[in-house]
Amino acid sequence: MRTLLAAALCLAATATGCGATVESARDARSPAVTLTNCGREVTYDKVPERVVTNDVGITELMFALGLEDRMAGFAMPDDKGDLSRVPWKDGYDKVPWLSKDQLTKENVLDARADLVVAGWNYGFREDGGFTPDVLDKLGIPSYVLTESCRNGRTKTSRGIMPPLDALYTDLTNLGRLFGVEERAAALVDGFKEQIAGVRAKAPKGAGRPSVFLYDSGRDTPFTSGRYAAPEQIITEAGGVNVMHGVADSWTTAGWETVVERDPDVIVICDYGDVSAERKKQFLLSYAPLRDVSAIRHRRIVALDYADLVESPRNPSAIARLGAYLWTVAGQG
Repeated sequence: MRTLLAAALCLAATATGCGATVESARDARSPAVTLTNCGREVTYDKVPERVVTNDVGITELMFALGLEDRMAGFAMPDDKGDLSRVPWKDGYDKVPWLSKDQLTKENVLDARADLVVAGWNYGFREDGGFTPDVLDKLGIPSYVLTESCRNGRTKTSRGIMPPLDALYTDLTNLGRLFGVEERAAALVDGFKEQIAGVRAKAPKGAGRPSVFLYDSGRDTPFTSGRYAAPEQIITEAGGVNVMHGVADSWTTAGWETVVERDPDVIVICDYGDVSAERKKQFLLSYAPLRDVSAIRHRRIVALDYADLVESPRNPSAIARLGAYLWTVAGQG
């Protein structure tokens, strides 16, 4: 497993010191490519050369595929964690940071973008007039993050497949579009093998710890139902999402539900103006939670935002959470 994963990460890093021949991206004059994106076929007439991305997970999909040279910039807030220690630090150093908010038509046009990669609630939004249809009218193609595809289950839910399948789909699609299929396949194979190794060690049956994902909120917590990425990350790590019964993606829940389901572990999504430590202290001091098992035993662990949305960080997040849950399971 380590050999295959190392090869995948080596391909992702684009460093010349990996000792392997790096696959060249497809020539811009190559024939058009048709991809299935969010359930519809989309044809791209040429290989994009000035890609603009929105948010950290989407940006790192491009970096993992070694496509920094095809990028004109990215947009994301600067509260998404420390970027100096990620495997794709060189990409962040090389590619312009266009906006510390969200993409707009103006900064996309200023960057002379020939492809925008974003997602619903990860850049695309009706209220701000920034949608694939609007971009199409400007002559700019787009690719929608598969985790965010609209599905019609509710007014808010997103996603048309399990989150890890969405990750593999986007890596495969972008690999085809840019002519780096082998690099994409190596990443996908390495990620699958890494996750299979975690799954093999994970607690089984009644021994699986129950987990509540806490994103933010004091009066009403923001969390993950069964259609957002944390559901599968928790499951593959050997836990059970206490909000599995909520047929939605990122959504709100009542504290009374958290108390009733009595999670063994709370996972904090670390991002934003409120630090993970401050979120932890709030949870520990919030009186209605005092009898919850995770609070009584102080079983609170933080994962970065980019660990918990679709990104190439998902497999390592599963491994780290898995190691923590094995400890909890061992404590009975």
